[in-house]
Amino acid sequence: MKNLIIIILLLLGTTTFAQNKNAKASMDVDGVCGMCKARIEKACLNTKGVKFATWSVETHELKLIFDERKTNTEIIKKQILGAGHDVKDEKATDEAYAQVHACCKYRDEAVKDDHEPKEDK
Repeated sequence: MKNLIIIILLLLGTTTFAQNKNAKASMDVDGVCGMCKARIEKACLNTKGVKFATWSVETHELKLIFDERKTNTEIIKKQILGAGHDVKDEKATDEAYAQVHACCKYRDEAVKDDHEPKEDK
C-alpha cells in the first residue's frame, strides 16, 4: 500500500510540473506595415518550438502558440529584437533597427504618420 501511494504521488508530481506543448502568449511589438508583419512573424516562426505567430498592424499585438519544452517568451523576444523590432520593455539594437526597410522605421514619426489611415473628406 505504501508503494502504491508513493507511485501515485510521483505521477501527480510529474504531471503537475509538465510543460505545455501548446502554450499561448501575447506581447506588444512595434511596427507599422505589412512588411513589418511579415518580418515579425518570420522571426517568431523561425524560432524552434513556435507553432503559430500572428501580429496585428492595428493593435501591435503579437499572438503566439509555442511548445514550452523547446522555447519560451524570452527566446522569442530575442528573435524579434534581432529582427529590428522593439517589444514592450526592450528596444532592438541600433544595428538591428538599421536593417529594417525605410518604410518600416517605426521610431520615425514621419513614417508613422505615412501609415496612418487617411480620413475621407
